[in-house]
Parts: sequence; structure tokens; C-alpha cells
Amino acid sequence: MTLVTGANGFVGGEIVRQLRDRGVPVRLAVRRAAGADEVGVGDIGPDTDWSAALVGVGRVIHCAARVHQMDDRAADPLEAFRGVNRDGTAALARQAAAAGAKRLVFLSSIKVHGETTKDRGPFTADDVPDPQDPYGQSKWEAEQALRVIAAETGIEIVVIRPPLVYGPGVRANFARMMSWVARGRPLPLGLCRNQRSLVSVTNLASLAIAASRHPAAAGATLLASDGETVSVRDLLARIGTALGRPARLFPVPPALLRLAGSLTGQRAAIDRLCDPLVIDGAPTRQLLGWNPPLTMAEALAQMAPAPEPAA
Repeated sequence: MTLVTGANGFVGGEIVRQLRDRGVPVRLAVRRAAGADEVGVGDIGPDTDWSAALVGVGRVIHCAARVHQMDDRAADPLEAFRGVNRDGTAALARQAAAAGAKRLVFLSSIKVHGETTKDRGPFTADDVPDPQDPYGQSKWEAEQALRVIAAETGIEIVVIRPPLVYGPGVRANFARMMSWVARGRPLPLGLCRNQRSLVSVTNLASLAIAASRHPAAAGATLLASDGETVSVRDLLARIGTALGRPARLFPVPPALLRLAGSLTGQRAAIDRLCDPLVIDGAPTRQLLGWNPPLTMAEALAQMAPAPEPAA
């Protein structure tokens, strides 16, 4: 039995779908149970009781988290992230080990490494972590807590650090880019040639399932990607191809975009658009003998709205 936390979320839901397609028994941990195969665990934190969800479970794929927020209204964002992402994860791991689970796969974040690969090579799993915001810091602290628990209890820990995840149902920044292109909005990003690594939700779910079962994954830190890099300019063009309408891009030097971002209080958002963030996913593929099931073009095509039936 595999337990998936955050099972009704963007990534967790895709993992559940793929597990069911493979005929793998799966239990869904959610905040409030609504179905026969769901277990409600309430809010996640250091005191969450996972006992009902863990009965008979051999593997855990932990997706539930307090996610990165653009406008965080918590009084102390770092402590809010720590309560869920570090302390809640540690509580789950200890209870899973006590219940007899063999392995826990933790969905961390590439933000553990930092925000950009500007002036350096791609991120690798061996790089010294350098989180730059409370979300990334909480994920890094969770990873460290899990390693301690593994040493104390023997539960196998696998860490996956994905970059931006996209696919049907995506929200936040990627959804905004889709909307910009779909509405034909002119975009001043024609000179944004920075390279970015991404991972589709289908590919990430496939990797998480492989990591939950492959013997070589025990104790590993895995960087996830589609195996392709793409500039923001080219990504928008590919989105346009998937939507069947060209992206309307015009050339503005990134330096001017950054200046405009500084003047309008949007510098961090502009930096994310203009800076590179590339990861080396080859060691992950080699270790597990795994390859992404979808290309980026195929994944983007899945996001296009279905054509309307002919009258």
C-alpha cells in the first residue's frame, strides 16, 4: 500500500492517478475525507495524527506542503513554513517508521539550491544548499530532519527537488503565462533568452513513483526535470503553438525590464522571468533508469483546451 499525502492537490492527484492506472493499492491522505479511500488528517503540523492513514502502508509519497506564496500574509512566514514543511514532515516520517513503512519520498524544491544559476553551471544534487526565501529554507530544514530520522529509525528517505511544475490545472505564474498568450496580450519578453528547466506534472509523478520503488533510490537526492531547457521567450512561443495562436512578443532589453520591475515593486517577479535556472537531471535518469514519459511539447499540448464540437 502506498500513501499519498496532499492527494487531492496538483501533484498528488496526478501521482494517485498514475498509481491507480498501474493497479497499485493507494490510500489518499487529505485534509477532510470525502471518499472511501481517503483519510482525513486535518491541518499538517508537528501534532498531526497520521496513524489511521498509515495502517498497512509500506511506502509514503509526501506531497502536502505549505506552498510558496507571492503575497504571504503570515505574521512570521518562516515559522509558518517550518510548522508545515519541516515539523509536519518530520512528524509524518517518525510515525511512518513506527508504523512499519519502508520508504518515504519527499517532494522538496529546487529552491533549496537558490533562485538562479546565473554565472554558474546547472544545479546538481551535490551542490551546497543556498535557499533564499522562507519556503526554500523550510524545505531544506525538512530534508535535514528526514536524514536524522532515517539514521535513527532505518526508514528509507528519497528527496526529489523539482523546479517549476506545469500541466493541466496549474495555477500561479504558469497559468498567468498561458492566459497572456491565450488573450493575445503583447509581451515585452522577446529578448529573454535565459534558459530554464521545468518539469511537467506527469513526468514528476512518474519520477516520484519510480523513486518510491527503485532499490537504488534509497537515500538519494534526485533533481527532476523534463530533460529539456527552454528560454522564457521560447517557452511562450511553445505555449502559443499548443494553444494554436502565436505568442505576441516584442523585444525589450532585460535590463530595462529589471529597471521597470524595481520602479514598480515587481523586481523579484521580473528576475524570475529573466534569470536562468538550469538543473542537471542526468544523474537522476541514470540512477533509476528512468526517462520522462512526455516531451515538453506533449505536456504543453495536454494543457490546450479541447476544441469545441462542430455545430
